[in-house]
Amino acid sequence: QVQLVESGGGLVQPGGSLRLSCAATGFTFSSYAMSWYRQAPGKEREWVARISPAGLTSDYAVAVKGRFTISRDNAKNTSYLQMNSLGPEDTAVYYCTARWHSTGYWGQGTQVTVSS
Repeated sequence: QVQLVESGGGLVQPGGSLRLSCAATGFTFSSYAMSWYRQAPGKEREWVARISPAGLTSDYAVAVKGRFTISRDNAKNTSYLQMNSLGPEDTAVYYCTARWHSTGYWGQGTQVTVSS
């Protein structure tokens, strides 16, 4: 059974940090590119970051570049999103996704709220 389970979300003050995790089961994790998306209230879902299957390359949305870092541990079947210098504009539900050619999976999301 394929599962992507995000964790690590929560309430954080502006300027703070969080690390999200995405634990994968049921597929060959090391063959899949992993991405993070987010959806803020009243807004469309947007792509945040992507990392290649072997973890050699990564890309970021302009809004998070320099503040967020995506990584993965293929031995643990887990992807991470380290988020620093968080601001209220980063408040959203964060989703991890796995993609290999036309096959893709989504997690259920984890809430991140940035507020004082």
